[in-house]
Amino acid sequence: MIEIRIHGRGGQGNVAAAELLSIAAFKDGKFSQAFPSFGAERVGAPVMAFVRIDDKKIRTREDVQNPDYLIVQDSNLIGSVPVLDGLKPDGLILINSEKKPEELQLKTTAKVETIPATEIALEIIGRPIPNAIMIGAFCTITGLVSLDAVQEAIMGKFPGRVGENNVAALERAHEIMQKR
Repeated sequence: MIEIRIHGRGGQGNVAAAELLSIAAFKDGKFSQAFPSFGAERVGAPVMAFVRIDDKKIRTREDVQNPDYLIVQDSNLIGSVPVLDGLKPDGLILINSEKKPEELQLKTTAKVETIPATEIALEIIGRPIPNAIMIGAFCTITGLVSLDAVQEAIMGKFPGRVGENNVAALERAHEIMQKR
């Protein structure tokens, strides 16, 4: 089973990102689940969401403690929230940052990737909601879920212009990550 933990702040689309990954995995013929972990937080408060993907039925329901992958939608959370806790040594952490991975100087053996998702979101979507970009980058790096399935999931959840803009943002992330 593959486990993913998404860290971000309220209002960044963390829960939507988890749902979209889960829906896309299901469209790709896999079993999946997505769920958030938050209380009565306000916009801007730290939030986590979780995704599990497997080839067989998923029976566990607890929070993801030892993720294979981390998606960090706000790099400022690193250092203030224990983002790296439990990440598998051979895992991957994808961070929304304009910095290069080595500039972040993270103490981990996991692979570190970055993408300036907020900048791309502002340019294409017009709002600082990086989730589609982060999903696009994640799918390109890992190949865990097909981009076509994510595009279909986005258009199903956000029909019309909002969905089209998010698909365009996802495609930009895909192009950027392919060049690396």
